[in-house]
Amino acid sequence: MKARFFLSSSLLLLMTLVGCSTATPPTPQASVSPTSTVTPQTVQGSPSPTPATESPSPSPVSETISESQKISATGIGPAKLGMTLGELKKELGSKAEFKVQSPYIVDFDAIAVSQNGKVQYYILYPAGKPLSDSGKIDALVTENSNYKTEKGVGPGTSLKQAEAAYGDATLSYNLDNEGREYVRFANQPAKSISFRLGNANDASLIGVYSSKSGSGGLSETKQFKDAASIRSVEVN
Repeated sequence: MKARFFLSSSLLLLMTLVGCSTATPPTPQASVSPTSTVTPQTVQGSPSPTPATESPSPSPVSETISESQKISATGIGPAKLGMTLGELKKELGSKAEFKVQSPYIVDFDAIAVSQNGKVQYYILYPAGKPLSDSGKIDALVTENSNYKTEKGVGPGTSLKQAEAAYGDATLSYNLDNEGREYVRFANQPAKSISFRLGNANDASLIGVYSSKSGSGGLSETKQFKDAASIRSVEVN
């Protein structure tokens, strides 16, 4: 009897000691950094989405135009409005050739100024009235793509590129002006500069016009062919 009581007491004491020494540990919780981000997992074999791309708009031409090839409000290269033909000949010297073209366009003759066998620009004057060395230069035109405005616009420049430089383009032609087509821009560089395109009389119009013409034979549009470019630049 004593042995059974002793054994029961020993078991009870052992259980009490074990219960006091084995506290249940707290359940660990994942620590989350407030700045941590979840990185999405890529499923193997699934292609990554490709963002949609848009065709970039033409940017204005960025280049340095030398004074000898610059089109400005006062002239084309060394040829300036108001200077005499003799003064230009003296400035260019023996490197330049001056050749009369008669007729050049309706109502105008011209002197082609060439260097290294290539026409640089034309000096225009009224048909039938030859320009002497003492005569003043009143109008110039170039079809040479080496000549450009300070924003890089000249013969051969695409109309989209010119719009990037000078703003929205308005194209027009007038049947009372031999059907010559011109373009003017929202930010035209100067009143004395004109940008020539095509011609209504030889089916070379660049603009997309309605079938109806305006008063006095004038037609205008803001639409033009994708491949449209400037044919020549006039200063007068």
